[in-house]
Amino acid sequence: QAQLVESGGGLVRPGGSLRLSCAAPRSLFNMYSMGWYRQTPGKQRELVASITTFGTTDYVASVKGRFTISRDNAKNTVDLQMNSLQPEDTAVYYCNTILLARRIPWGQGTQVTVSS
Repeated sequence: QAQLVESGGGLVRPGGSLRLSCAAPRSLFNMYSMGWYRQTPGKQRELVASITTFGTTDYVASVKGRFTISRDNAKNTVDLQMNSLQPEDTAVYYCNTILLARRIPWGQGTQVTVSS
């Protein structure tokens, strides 16, 4: 069964950096734009960054200039480099296609905690 596997989260101090990685099924990765989402308790999952199959990127305003999404077509992975992390970035981070009709079951996510 196709699945998504996120990794790279952890505890970091404000101003620090983390790099998240998502391994996606080739069938999903090669055909559709991919995104990184985050969710905090009691809130809806939020799309924070996306990348098309051509490499065009987009970001939510709150992370623009701090986060960078990239894809490795040879490895079928989508990475999220997060710099200048702030406490409000604390969340569970997930990846999936941004195309709702082609979304597959969510992975377990990876916890990012920004705290001093």
